[in-house]
Amino acid sequence: MSFRRAAFSYTRNRRVLLRAVAAGGILTTTAFFVSTTDTFGSMHHQAEQDAPLNYPAPDPAALPPSRDEQIKRLQTEKFDLLIIGGGATGAGCALDAVSRGLKVALVERDDFACGTSSRSTKLVHGGVRYLEKAFWNLDYEQYKLVKEALAERATFLKIAPHLSFPLPIMVPVYKWWQVPYYWAGTKMYDFIAGKENMESSYFMSRGKSLENFPMLKAENLKGAIVYYDGSHNDSRMNTAIALTAAQKGAVILNHMEVTELTKDSSDRVNGAVVRDNDGTAGKIEVQAKGVINATGPFADNIRQLDTPVAVDMVAPSSGVHVILPDYYCSPNMGLIDPATSDGRVVFFLPWQGHTLAGTTDSPTTVSKDPIPTEDEIRWILNEIQHYVASDISVRRQDVLAAWSGIRPLVRDPRAKNTESLVRNHLITLSESGLLTVAGGKWTTYREMAEDTINTSVKEFGLQPTAPCKTKDIKLVGADGYRKLMFIHLIQTFGIETDIAKHLADNYGDRAYDVVRLSCATGDRWPTRGIKLVPAYPFIDGEVRYAVKHEYARTAVDVLSRRIRLAFLNSKAALESLPKVIDIMSDELKWDKARQEKEWDDTVRFLYSMGLEKGKYFSRADVEGGKTKSLG
Repeated sequence: MSFRRAAFSYTRNRRVLLRAVAAGGILTTTAFFVSTTDTFGSMHHQAEQDAPLNYPAPDPAALPPSRDEQIKRLQTEKFDLLIIGGGATGAGCALDAVSRGLKVALVERDDFACGTSSRSTKLVHGGVRYLEKAFWNLDYEQYKLVKEALAERATFLKIAPHLSFPLPIMVPVYKWWQVPYYWAGTKMYDFIAGKENMESSYFMSRGKSLENFPMLKAENLKGAIVYYDGSHNDSRMNTAIALTAAQKGAVILNHMEVTELTKDSSDRVNGAVVRDNDGTAGKIEVQAKGVINATGPFADNIRQLDTPVAVDMVAPSSGVHVILPDYYCSPNMGLIDPATSDGRVVFFLPWQGHTLAGTTDSPTTVSKDPIPTEDEIRWILNEIQHYVASDISVRRQDVLAAWSGIRPLVRDPRAKNTESLVRNHLITLSESGLLTVAGGKWTTYREMAEDTINTSVKEFGLQPTAPCKTKDIKLVGADGYRKLMFIHLIQTFGIETDIAKHLADNYGDRAYDVVRLSCATGDRWPTRGIKLVPAYPFIDGEVRYAVKHEYARTAVDVLSRRIRLAFLNSKAALESLPKVIDIMSDELKWDKARQEKEWDDTVRFLYSMGLEKGKYFSRADVEGGKTKSLG
């Protein structure tokens, strides 16, 4: 049916309705609604048929290869580089290498960004506190780190505008002498950024400060200094890097664990034996001219597969973050407390419609899903209490999610003093040729990858066909992204505004493909996108898209690193779990045993994200709104 015919049909039916109401004809009125529903259904169907003329149609060439295709290549091909680790650094190395024309494979034991890369402060920054330390300690190396990070910050925002954005951050001032001190520091920060500076820092009056942060303690407040940094969705950024590498020809496989490093007759590392933890391919021996260990906090585990007596180089540090309701923070501005009770820095940042607060910094041990301690959570809440109005109580019950990320600070194993920590990233080569990269921070992942591949080319005798060009490679979703594309999504598909904004800002131009995979609601408005939980904009199509096009293999992959619900609200993630498992079961043909395993594994993971301990949550209980005590 054409749009003109549909419109004529609607006009005719409207006349029928008016006559029916006038005549009191209930049956006729009912017939109108049936007829109108058919008409609008035809219009919606016709719009779907016409839509490819108005928005990007699916491009099979733009989609990454399937997991089965990737496994087949891993089984049959020999590579220039085998990269172990699918975090930001490993994925960055894969993208850098493949864009230089090298043959690359990347394997990850769990999922992309399953460790530190999904548990960051979500900032893309040079580090104002590092600049302060560089100034007071006359530390040129620290200054260089800030300058390099600010340059990388600009690249970050250029290659992934849908996943990263400028964020103003205010520093409250309660003593007049702090105004020139903080003003001078932020102006220096602007100056170092040079032409890549986002916006100039400025002084904000007391009234404007309270307008932006109504919950801020007003007593003795003089105003605030505001400077600019960046914020991003870390795990989706990591996934986008990995998918872009796959799109360009790299073999990228998550849930593929290295169990052994292989060596040639000269005792040089020449590959690895990997095991498919998803259970479909068994063990595969992978051959490569060079092997890169980019496993972050787990770097020593791989190093000791190579050399069992290798001295640990990682000094793990725990950084705990909590998620609070949105009313604790301005929706468009963050806040930094540069002088907490013990000298650490605490951020309050708007993130995904909530308030992100953190972080702690304390020695820890390396574990897969570290659980934040109650003392660390309480410390963050106490620091927040110092900054909010006295009539506001910061409650433990306000914490919607909490997690611990392990920062892999590193020692140089070649240094005389192996106790001193390296401020920047570190690249080392073992006697048998295992190349390890560790340390650094999220903002400088691309530079770390460039340095690592430069070293690999030299040490392994590789022959790239092009120089590094990752400063200009836009990531998956960036090409067609526009700030107002959410409006087009609403007009084209009839989805809710919050859903459209969420999809545009997390998938970029791939948002259209996500909506295509979403079910019809059965309502006149909205017409598409069934929410996984009522209070959040996450929809069914995201789960299907994650499985089909983003290599998601478990419910944890989806809830924590594709749609981020586990990081925002652990209870809401639990409530959505039945729907997520049902959709994934349909896509991946899970049997009953696998569904039960997914349930247990996800609940166990949610305990590490702040889900109430001491209670057991079965599927029947959750669907029935009940819980059982473990005691």
